[in-house]
Amino acid sequence: MAYFRRAATALVLIFQLHLFLSLSNAHNITRILAKDPDFSTFNHYLSATHLADEINRRQTITVLAVDNSAMSSILSNGYSLYQIRNILSLHVLVDYFGTKKLHQITDGSTSTASMFQSTGSATGTSGYINITDIKGGKVAFGVQDDDSKLTAHYVKSVFEKPYNISVLHISQVLTSPEAEAPTASPSDLILTTILEKQGCKAFSDILKSTGADKTFQDTVDGGLTVFCPSDSAVGKFMPKFKSLSPANKTALVLYHGMPVYQSLQMLRSGNGAVNTLATEGNNKFDFTVQNDGEDVTLETDVVTAKVMGTLKDQEPLIVYKIDKVLLPREIYKAVKTSAPAPKSSKKKPKNAEADADGPSADAPSDDDSEVADDKNGAVSAMITRTSSVVTAIVGLCFGVWLM
Repeated sequence: MAYFRRAATALVLIFQLHLFLSLSNAHNITRILAKDPDFSTFNHYLSATHLADEINRRQTITVLAVDNSAMSSILSNGYSLYQIRNILSLHVLVDYFGTKKLHQITDGSTSTASMFQSTGSATGTSGYINITDIKGGKVAFGVQDDDSKLTAHYVKSVFEKPYNISVLHISQVLTSPEAEAPTASPSDLILTTILEKQGCKAFSDILKSTGADKTFQDTVDGGLTVFCPSDSAVGKFMPKFKSLSPANKTALVLYHGMPVYQSLQMLRSGNGAVNTLATEGNNKFDFTVQNDGEDVTLETDVVTAKVMGTLKDQEPLIVYKIDKVLLPREIYKAVKTSAPAPKSSKKKPKNAEADADGPSADAPSDDDSEVADDKNGAVSAMITRTSSVVTAIVGLCFGVWLM
């Protein structure tokens, strides 16, 4: 009995520790800055440029925030959103610098990489920030390749969670010629051209044939994730695609786009249902993103497609290649996971299902083995998720029993 009590106690502690670590490591830069209206402009542009998402995903980060007055110095220059993103990327350091660490810099000066350094737009070390602890207890900041000029100084600490995130108020915007250089907008790129060059010509063709390419292109600036089936997958599906109504053809193509930028790291870090460009009102047209280690799959209840790789990643646009065409349950029959119904005494004609009316008539009929595999995958994923929930509940029940 004592053994079971110890085992139950260990299980409860492990569960509580996992929950505590998951919550304690999370941070949200938008909420942190929202507490002080002086940073409202800086906060807005972190979200508009999608830098906020990058900050929230990292476990060790320092944000050099500037107030509304300082932000006006770059907004008055008429920079594009992408130039502003590069400039603000200089304000995101990929290391932790709290107030205490600022005054304990070895030899009084150091340089550290900013997020701009990782964009590929920074030449040499132009994405590094120089931090210097000067006399009188002041700390100054400057872009390393800008003739070592220290153009901003430390004002105060806004928020610190040691070794996870630090938000420091600095006096001026940090910028450089490289960061201010004109940057091509993703909307200036033709999505269908990108797809054709990356082995997705077949999908590009049906985008244009349905007119859905305009919807995809118009969505780019606000954030767009595209799941492009390989040419072979589209070729195999084309006989069924041609039998669809024009409305269903358009909906199926739009189903392969999400109106938000989702990096591979973001896809791997969360499971759940996501909306698509086809989502409208009561027409959900959603699917579930599932991840298992490095593998990411998309489950529609009809088919499960696997993300094979990234074809293009230029935020706010990202394009993935997948191994199957995504089939929405709103057009096709969902795969049943329940036990088969008892056989009827009367034999059903072999072509009865093929003669069915409505959208389900478009359901795949010659890919039984593929559908069966998807069904098993869905059941396996469901069992895995259920097991996790059951384990957590059992742990909690043991904890209550021990009290």
